[in-house]
Amino acid sequence: MNAFTDQIAVITGASRGMGKAIALGLAQQGATVCLIGRNPETLKTVIEITQALAPKSRWYQADLTIEGDVREVARRIGQDFESVDILIHSAGFIALGRIEIASLQDFDRHYLTNVRAPYLLTQTLLPLLKVRRGQIVFINSSAGLNAKANTGQYAASKHALKAIADSLREEINADGIRVLSIYPGRTATPMQAAVHEAEGREYHPEMLMQPEDAAQVIINALHLPRTAEVTDIHLRPLIKSY
Repeated sequence: MNAFTDQIAVITGASRGMGKAIALGLAQQGATVCLIGRNPETLKTVIEITQALAPKSRWYQADLTIEGDVREVARRIGQDFESVDILIHSAGFIALGRIEIASLQDFDRHYLTNVRAPYLLTQTLLPLLKVRRGQIVFINSSAGLNAKANTGQYAASKHALKAIADSLREEINADGIRVLSIYPGRTATPMQAAVHEAEGREYHPEMLMQPEDAAQVIINALHLPRTAEVTDIHLRPLIKSY
């Protein structure tokens, strides 16, 4: 039997990058995956692969910056499944800019995507997670621990996400639910390609950490025996000179 057979895993940002890599990795180990994303076409591409591995897998189109979409997708997951074993927050947004000129519109989008969406989705799915003493993973960022120039808005949202995860961990420990925060450095994802373009830098994805690297670490942590928990994992590309 595979490690996650009969487990239900909900993954946001599942159509690309780390979310896609995690979804495929969990499906390969027997999990039924619920893919959440904004783009139906890319979601359908991923679901074709995951359903070949886990036939009961589902996809749900939603804009997580919209409260109604978050509540509706949680309702639909509750209709399709009686419980949730794993919730992984991988969706994210980043826009670079100096604080003195960065727009409030970008600041609001950082908050809606990186803070409010995972907060609300966690809140709405907690009853299903409690049924199975589930696990929650927040994909944070190295910026969530150490803010650099031109990342003030993004780093602020990731610092807030850390606070949510840390507080939540204390609140639901008695329910047997584990909460893990991942703090990856630069990873070869479409988001990172856009960051390099904004920085005016040549993009060399082969020099960066790969989405599959992070997925493997996360899946290993999820597989840990229930007598222990990992609370925080820091990941960095091996080559630091790039």
